[in-house]
Amino acid sequence: MRFGEEVRRRRKAMGLSQEKLADVAGFDRTYVSLIERGKRNLSLTNIVRFARALGTTPDRLLKRTDPEAGLRE
Repeated sequence: MRFGEEVRRRRKAMGLSQEKLADVAGFDRTYVSLIERGKRNLSLTNIVRFARALGTTPDRLLKRTDPEAGLRE
């Protein structure tokens, strides 16, 4: 669920609709919606595709979703 929330946060910050993000990342719009609502699991390949479409790296996208990330650094 946190990954989807981070995708939504970044997408909105970039001013992208779900449809536009889906187009840029090569997904169907309904898939983006399902991810943002935490209804689907992702493969590593799709995490990379989301990260590229959102102008970030997979590690940065995932780090924002890890509640313990700040505790390890």
